[in-house]
Amino acid sequence: MQRIVSPSMLSADFGNLERDTKMIDGSAAQWLHIDVMDGVFVPNISFGFPVMKPVRRATRKVLDVHLMIVEPERYVERFVEAGADIVTVHCEAAADIRGCLRSIRRLGVRAGVSIKPATPVGVLDGVLEDADLVLLMSVEPGFGGQKYIPSSTAKIRDLRRMIDLAGTGTILEVDGGISAANAAEVFAAGADAIVAGSAVFGAENPVAEIEKLLNIR
Repeated sequence: MQRIVSPSMLSADFGNLERDTKMIDGSAAQWLHIDVMDGVFVPNISFGFPVMKPVRRATRKVLDVHLMIVEPERYVERFVEAGADIVTVHCEAAADIRGCLRSIRRLGVRAGVSIKPATPVGVLDGVLEDADLVLLMSVEPGFGGQKYIPSSTAKIRDLRRMIDLAGTGTILEVDGGISAANAAEVFAAGADAIVAGSAVFGAENPVAEIEKLLNIR
């Protein structure tokens, strides 16, 4: 599968959000990652529908929306209405994860399921057929700029095997502490897509950094 880079807007300059969104829109990145935090499921608050709408207007990229919120099933329809192309919910947050994923698909967008670093990949047994994407967190969700947890690489390999054995074609995305220093390792372990925040927006040339992440070996 083609490699995918999804720059995280959590690391963008919020005072120049339109500028940064348009910069990503003109880059080789295929997706744009939106982290939604509620201060309950994770110990931080980010942004929601009001911010998503202008981002949607400023880009043609796939909006890759990651809900780090409790009771995500209550809000998925509103995020789709705000312009999400992918809505990812946490396995640990949804009361009925398969039902929630099916609801997202019925809204006409791709459904994703995410797991925290401490959650074993085995919880996804029987879930993959309802998921277009699995997002493996390689840091504790809730804050940008964290260091990649080394044990995540083995989990990526395990999850890659699960997906291949299930034959579902589910996209494997990894989020947390990814940069040019470890992107090759993450892709080699079986990731299809990576989320990069600080590595992109903290670079002297973010557009060139995206190209580097896409082509690194």
